[in-house]
Amino acid sequence: MLEELKQKVFEANLQLVKYNLVVLTWGNVSAIDREGGLFVIKPSGVPYDTMTAEDMVVMDLNGNKVEGELNPSSDTPTHLELYRQFKDIGGIVHTHSSWACSWAQSGRDIPAYGTTHADYTNGAVPCARGLTQSEVEGEYELNTGKVIVEEFDKRGISPAECPAVLIHRHGPFTWGKDAFKAVENALILEEVAKMAYRTEAISGFVDNSNIGIEPYLLDKHYQRKHGTNAYYGQR
Repeated sequence: MLEELKQKVFEANLQLVKYNLVVLTWGNVSAIDREGGLFVIKPSGVPYDTMTAEDMVVMDLNGNKVEGELNPSSDTPTHLELYRQFKDIGGIVHTHSSWACSWAQSGRDIPAYGTTHADYTNGAVPCARGLTQSEVEGEYELNTGKVIVEEFDKRGISPAECPAVLIHRHGPFTWGKDAFKAVENALILEEVAKMAYRTEAISGFVDNSNIGIEPYLLDKHYQRKHGTNAYYGQR
């Protein structure tokens, strides 16, 4: 069942290792078959160097395991909620990449400081609130997904405009049209997180009033890559 999608999700999970976005068994990738109402996700706690495509787990949108010998990722309910609420995404990534996690642990958005960030999203990468004690002690992973959706609703951001979020004291989630795009967005997020930290560190030694990209430059870079009349890349 969904053998091609399993292979893609397997390969996307291995890209997390290739791009140094995970250590040990941290992190997971999933992708959805919208027409079939099923998604494929990494099994829980399985080392990347021994994992196979056949180990991937097939789930339905009610949270039932449809196929697979192993338990799905413990973050499966978060992925499930995002697929249910963000109707246009096709793949999801969760990592504990160190730069993005550092911003998440500080409870701060990642500000837009330059055009590299603007090529990614037209504004700050949001840091959603931490979960309450009752949310943690209840359906923790499902509530994590709900907090992400709540944050985007509160800010009036669409998941297409910003393919990433931080959870306070936890870490990043990214998404995209498929599993590989979600991984690409996780890699870009890690880079802009690193750049933003260094920008603040360097500006701390001098006058820091000059940091922060101008809105017109931010919008220009975002629109030329993602807007209606985008002209970056090849048709």
